[in-house]
Amino acid sequence: MNKSQLTDKIATEADISKASAGRALDAFIETVTGALAEGDQVALIGFGTFSVRDRAARTGRNPQSGETIEIPAAKIPAFKPGKALKDAVND
Repeated sequence: MNKSQLTDKIATEADISKASAGRALDAFIETVTGALAEGDQVALIGFGTFSVRDRAARTGRNPQSGETIEIPAAKIPAFKPGKALKDAVND
């Protein structure tokens, strides 16, 4: 499902216009992105938790040349599904 299909589904389920559903989805994405950029986490009970994790620096290998390269430490977004979401997917 892509963003357009998700917007259509939200509009149908919530009985609102597609434009309103698109604005709501955009607002949700911007809010979660902003919270993660500030180092916060977003917990939606039953659905899951969006958070930021630290990934340590590590040594890698260039697949073309085979030379060793240093991969710097980074912060990466992560999602941990909640129990209700896990149960819904496994039923």
